[in-house]
Amino acid sequence: MAPRILIFGTGSIGTVYAYILSRVVPASNIFTVCRSNFEVASKDGFTIHSSLWGENLNVRPVVIRSVDEAVASDASSPFDYVLVCSKSLPTIPSTADLIKPAVSSNTTIVLIQNGIATEEPYSKLFPDNPLLSTVVYLPATQIGPGIVQHKEVELLHMGSYPASSNTESASRFASLLNAGGATTKVHEDVQFERWSKLLVNASWNPICALSRSRDVQVLKSGPDAKDFVRDVMLEISAVANACGYLGIDTALVDYQLGRAAVRELPGVEPSMMADSLAGRNMEVEAIVGNVIKIARAHDVKTPMLRTIHVLATALNCSFGYGTS
Repeated sequence: MAPRILIFGTGSIGTVYAYILSRVVPASNIFTVCRSNFEVASKDGFTIHSSLWGENLNVRPVVIRSVDEAVASDASSPFDYVLVCSKSLPTIPSTADLIKPAVSSNTTIVLIQNGIATEEPYSKLFPDNPLLSTVVYLPATQIGPGIVQHKEVELLHMGSYPASSNTESASRFASLLNAGGATTKVHEDVQFERWSKLLVNASWNPICALSRSRDVQVLKSGPDAKDFVRDVMLEISAVANACGYLGIDTALVDYQLGRAAVRELPGVEPSMMADSLAGRNMEVEAIVGNVIKIARAHDVKTPMLRTIHVLATALNCSFGYGTS
C-alpha cells in the first residue's frame, strides 16, 4: 500500500519534495499544507521549472489549509510520514504542536529545516516516533504563488535523532525519495552535516541580512571584511568542536570562505537576507541563537556571534516579530 504523506510548509522546498514523492506515490496520498499560495495551488497545482528534471513540471497533491483539515479528510487512515518543511521559527503554538493531530504511533517525522538543535520539541512531544533530522542542499525559490524555480543541485542528508546506529527508518525514507529521483545520504549521526552547513548559514545569513549585502559584496566592502567573516566562522567551529565534531575545523572554514571569495559580484543572497529585505520573520534563533545556547552550555566564548544575535534579533523585532 502506498504511504500517506503530509507536507507541512509547502514553499519552495516542500513543493520540490511533493513533486519527487508524486513520482512514486499517488498524488492523492500527498497532502500539502499551504498558506499564501493556497488559492493558486488548490486550483492549478504546483509548477516547477528545474534544470535537473525539466521545465513546466506540474504536481497536483491534495492542497489543504491546516493539519486538522488533512486529518478530517480520512480520519481512519493515518499518515506514514509528516515532512516539516516550514521555516524553523519560535511560534505559539509550536510547529510540533501544530502537526500533532496528524501523528499516529506509526508516523515517521522528517524535519527538513535550517539551523541546529531544532529537533528537541519534536522528540519531547513524540518520544516513541521515528524522528529524522536532515540537511538539505536544494537551491529553489518560489518565484510566484505555486511556481518554483529549481537549479541543478538536490541532496538530502538524513539520520535519526538522537543519533543511532539503527538507520532503518532513514534508509526506508531515503529509498522512497531515491525511487522518485532524489539524491540522499543516510548517516548514523547526521549532526556533523548540520554543523557543516551551519558554518555557512550562521555566518553569512545574519551578516548579509544586517549589511543588506550579498556575500561577495560583503567581502569586497573593506580590508577587514574577510577576516571578520572568518572569525565568526571560527566561533561556530569552536562550538561544533566542543560538541565533538572536530571535523568542523579551520580547513573547512577556509574552504567555505574561499567558495564565496571566488564568486563574481554581487554574489549569493542568503535566505535571511531575502527575508530581511521583504520584512519577513527571520530564522534568527534556529540559526544563530541556538549556537549561542550550546556555546554557553560548553563554556565556549562567542562574542561575535552574541553581537550578531542581538542585532539580528533587534532587526526581526523592527519587522514586528519577537523571539517568543
